[in-house]
Amino acid sequence: MSKVFFSVTMSLDGFVAPESRGDDTGDRRWIGQWMELQKYVFEQKFFRETLELGEGGLTGADNRVLEETFARTGVSIMGKRMFDGGERSWPEEAPFHTPVFVLTRQVRAPWVRKGGTTFHFVNDGIGSALSQAREVANGRDIRIAGGAHTIREYLDAGLIDELHIALAPLFLGGGTRLFDREPRHETALTIQRTVHSPLVTHLFYSIRRSA
Repeated sequence: MSKVFFSVTMSLDGFVAPESRGDDTGDRRWIGQWMELQKYVFEQKFFRETLELGEGGLTGADNRVLEETFARTGVSIMGKRMFDGGERSWPEEAPFHTPVFVLTRQVRAPWVRKGGTTFHFVNDGIGSALSQAREVANGRDIRIAGGAHTIREYLDAGLIDELHIALAPLFLGGGTRLFDREPRHETALTIQRTVHSPLVTHLFYSIRRSA
């Protein structure tokens, strides 16, 4: 059966997104901090090619982690806020190349993009999105792409099998915490492996569910 996982970048003080202030100055600050948090990703050859950011890029351990994550993902699930941001910024050939299920109250027909990405809009909750994702995963795994609220929903429901955190060497001082409390569904973690690079430390865990 397909495994359900998530993969995020986190600051040393535990934030996966900067603090939003809701004005032009705050927006510019947010973008600057977010780019700094995700800096290691933007420097990788695989990411630059996927997002059509130009030639070049690093090909070391971080690049291999991105390639592995992409290769294992047969379908993604995301929240509406993440989709809204991506809809404005993804290239015409969206970077997923798989089905994507968007959790939303909006009723909308599937949105087909070049390169094999189709966005499906799910109005009846995380369980329904996961069931639909399993039907089209085609033997690969299911990624809970984000944002933090969506990931926490799946953690709280006990539906996550594995997680990957890229620990970035910076402090944000505020923002969105992924682990602002313990998951409501009791879990225990097992370290699968760590991958070190000059830019981030990758931490891979599997979740052992209590009976």
